[in-house]
Amino acid sequence: MNKAVFLDRDGTLIYEKPGRYLRYPRQVKLYKTAPAALKILKKLGYKIFIVSNQSGIGRGYFTAEETDKVHSRLQKMLGPCRADEIAYCPHAPSENCACRKPKTLLGQNLVKKYNIDIGRSFMIGDKKSDIDFGNALGVKSIIVRTANGNAQIKKYGDRIKAAKITGNLSGAAVYIKGLS
Repeated sequence: MNKAVFLDRDGTLIYEKPGRYLRYPRQVKLYKTAPAALKILKKLGYKIFIVSNQSGIGRGYFTAEETDKVHSRLQKMLGPCRADEIAYCPHAPSENCACRKPKTLLGQNLVKKYNIDIGRSFMIGDKKSDIDFGNALGVKSIIVRTANGNAQIKKYGDRIKAAKITGNLSGAAVYIKGLS
């Protein structure tokens, strides 16, 4: 069985401006520590999956094709540390689908497809919904303080059931390395 790290996209791997939707590839800006963090995780033998809610598609702000172009740019920027797969929910929150985090369909599909051992896997994100997704999937969840992280920690406090709180993706990678 394989082990994996599931990553939220916006606010965890790339910069996010809360309240603004990422529509164009030129808007993608990696956190500078992201490639090095992913390199650590890849070196430890983890599959890397990006799982992201992209409700802007369901709300009509941009198309799935535009989102795929953003993901193509992101993968190119990551180079040898690119994600094994990017899975996203295109639905608006009001659609009550099974794939919008914190629901776990995106993760379940990846676990099945890649034969993932959830007991040796992690979720990293900057929102309570990311942590709830990871916990419901059965992996250890880590919340980062980037983008929405600090506000979410302040808002929800101990209702965020994370195994660890770190400053950023790099801190999460170091934490995972220490457990491996």
